[in-house]
Amino acid sequence: MVFSSVPFLYVFLPVVLLGYFLVPRRFKNVVLLAASLFFYYYGERAYTSLLLISSLSDYLHSLYIEKHRGTQRAKAALISSIAVNLALLGFFKYADFLISTVNSLLRTSIPLLKVPLPIGISFFTFQTMSYTIDVYRGRVHAQKNLVTMGTFVCLFPQLVAGPIVRYSDIALELEQRSTTLDEVSAGARRFVVGLAKKVLVANAMGELCGLYRSAGEQTTLFALLYAAAFTIQIYYDFSGYSDMAIGLGLLFGFHFPENFNYPYLSRSVSEFWRRWHMTLGGWFRDYVYIPLGGNRVPRLLYIRNIFVVWALTGLWHGAAWNFVVWGLLFGVLLTAEKLFLDKWLQKCGRILPHVYVMAVVVLSFVLFNASSMQGALADIAAVLGLTGAPFAGTLSLYYLKSYAVLLAVSVVGCTPWPKKLALALPEGVRAVLEPVAMAVLLLLVTAYLVDGSFNPFLYFRF
Repeated sequence: MVFSSVPFLYVFLPVVLLGYFLVPRRFKNVVLLAASLFFYYYGERAYTSLLLISSLSDYLHSLYIEKHRGTQRAKAALISSIAVNLALLGFFKYADFLISTVNSLLRTSIPLLKVPLPIGISFFTFQTMSYTIDVYRGRVHAQKNLVTMGTFVCLFPQLVAGPIVRYSDIALELEQRSTTLDEVSAGARRFVVGLAKKVLVANAMGELCGLYRSAGEQTTLFALLYAAAFTIQIYYDFSGYSDMAIGLGLLFGFHFPENFNYPYLSRSVSEFWRRWHMTLGGWFRDYVYIPLGGNRVPRLLYIRNIFVVWALTGLWHGAAWNFVVWGLLFGVLLTAEKLFLDKWLQKCGRILPHVYVMAVVVLSFVLFNASSMQGALADIAAVLGLTGAPFAGTLSLYYLKSYAVLLAVSVVGCTPWPKKLALALPEGVRAVLEPVAMAVLLLLVTAYLVDGSFNPFLYFRF
């Protein structure tokens, strides 16, 4: 089940909200846990037990760690907990990648396991690992209530695609929370806006990407349209999902961390990654980069730390070499910025650094979205006009005209201007227009979904 579906919007969510607000306070986590397990079971029946095993493992490990805090037993339990999480993630996500790599290097023919990837495993394993590490570090106390622990791990608003919510973010709210009418209203608005971003923009851009892949015409203009469309699609898809998750959290009294902050306004790659998927960046900073020594080590070790983090970031996104190269590309650029490029960018005004970042980001997403390294190189060559193909053709001009308005609107939507314009309206006008706008957006989304149109979710792949 995904948020952008009729069953979720008009059956699951209303039933859960009704049950949640009708039960006494002491049963609210029970309702959320039951709803979350059903939500996951609905979309991933075979692996619901995996989610339960992960939750129970970290629950038991954390209790043991806290009981023996400061001893070698606690350290051994932490290592055991991390090993369990990484073993689950490694087997289900990376086993075939490792076998394929061995087969390519050694010319062997080891059969692939072809194990389906459990939905959300990259997110919930990182979430549970951060919990046991924080218990070991003494930053949080181990949760003794299994239902509360299960609610933290399985909470359906952020279960399958984040944001990566740490236990410390919502520890108090797991125990005691209240939901005000203002927060419910804000949560509903945030959810509808995210839903519209996903369904009305990301899905349309995904259709344009699909048209490029299936078309016989492979012109430079069509390749540029594809690159721009995917850059818009992945932002609206993922930030829209994060908006929906944060909005749903507010409905139930949780305040999840923000995950995006207008990343396409960045004027350096470092700034881009401070604004894009912020909870993942914060996770790698706190649990990998800083423990390795961060930037408080000799220069060679500092560079090593950057490359370790970005190789892992690439692998986290997918089990294929184009993801690894994608991560290492950003490792190279971030290292260059830290060592010398950032000083040069600061002298270049506002426009040139922004052009540099967007050029890097667009090409990196072409690499990111390729099915193989060979395909990535072909796509990048097409975008740069290095294939010898004509610049434009009948199809590319047709689709440019067809999608021009949506492309322009979506580019503006990547900036704070729509929000600023809305806030600039008189409060009385905004009070009338806002609910009307939300109702219209929900109606449009529903019509799109009922029509059975293209409705993928990119991060289910990762």
